[in-house]
Amino acid sequence: MNKITDLVWKLAEPAARDAGVEIWDVEYVREAGQWFLRIYIDKEGGVSIDDCEKVSRALDPVLDREDPIPDSYMFEVSSAGLERALKRPSDFERFLGSPVTVKLYTARNGRKEHVGRLAGYADGAVTIEQDGGTITFENKEVAGVRLRME
Repeated sequence: MNKITDLVWKLAEPAARDAGVEIWDVEYVREAGQWFLRIYIDKEGGVSIDDCEKVSRALDPVLDREDPIPDSYMFEVSSAGLERALKRPSDFERFLGSPVTVKLYTARNGRKEHVGRLAGYADGAVTIEQDGGTITFENKEVAGVRLRME
């Protein structure tokens, strides 16, 4: 994470906790010439629009007061989604055994996307079970890992 997302994460945690949800991720990205601050939330049983609204309403004045981002931006709060990105070691630990899609920077075995069950994660290397065997992708190969709905 970068400095802005780290700070926003810390500012957002109390609002999320009060709303009964957890922060899954914070993004600060430029898309189509505009900056977006996105807070992704999660909770057991899934996130509702009301959960997003509670966090947004509670966090909006905090962001105005603390002003962690000097430029103008669009602020969004949404669910992490069923096919969420796995980024932190705790994400991989939580979803061991789950179906995932691993996207690579360069093709391996003729493919840049590999589908399987998450079998392991160590020092950035991702291992999946695939066709009765396992395959491990080193951290430098992996562009991203997402949960996959079956």
